[in-house]
Amino acid sequence: MKIRSTEITMSAVNKSQYPPEGIPEIALVGRSNVGKSSIVNTLLNRRNFARTSQTPGKTRTINFYLINEEFYFVDLPGYGYARVAKSEKQKWGGIMERYLEDRDVLCSIFLLVDIRHEPTEDDKLMYEWLKHYGYNCAVVATKSDKISRGQYQKHISIIRRKLQMAAEEKVIPVSSLKKTGVEELWNEIIAQYNEHGYEITLD
Repeated sequence: MKIRSTEITMSAVNKSQYPPEGIPEIALVGRSNVGKSSIVNTLLNRRNFARTSQTPGKTRTINFYLINEEFYFVDLPGYGYARVAKSEKQKWGGIMERYLEDRDVLCSIFLLVDIRHEPTEDDKLMYEWLKHYGYNCAVVATKSDKISRGQYQKHISIIRRKLQMAAEEKVIPVSSLKKTGVEELWNEIIAQYNEHGYEITLD
């Protein structure tokens, strides 16, 4: 993918703060510290483009990143941080539900999980939630440099079994450190946009 321009357009909590519909979106979601910001920065070949929080569980906005003035990456708030109060978790749920329930330009959602560990109950609930809303959901297995390639299939099988994924749904191992899996992830992103009628290419 040739990245010509990137722009952080806004951070939103309510529908009134979302960008106007018309430009397609793909969202990324996962546990706090799973590496969402690193994945975005790696995809865009930018070091510090995506926003990170110094305190896990504190980011409670939806961040919209406009790429090449033709599509958005949407960074959804991280979940699963144990020290977050119940009231904060409820607020997070409301923010997420408002976004997911009727966002027509949202083409697909990529669920990020740490390849080294079995998906948590929070990961499983998130996956089930996304399927409930009818979204295509590919899984990005982050931090793949932390295990050997010979272990990939074993860990991917664990992810598939825990999330009860359908055979046609993809698990894509990616390393932000070694830049492996990035081309495959881009191919899946473009395929999802094109499947929904948006003409986006890798050039």
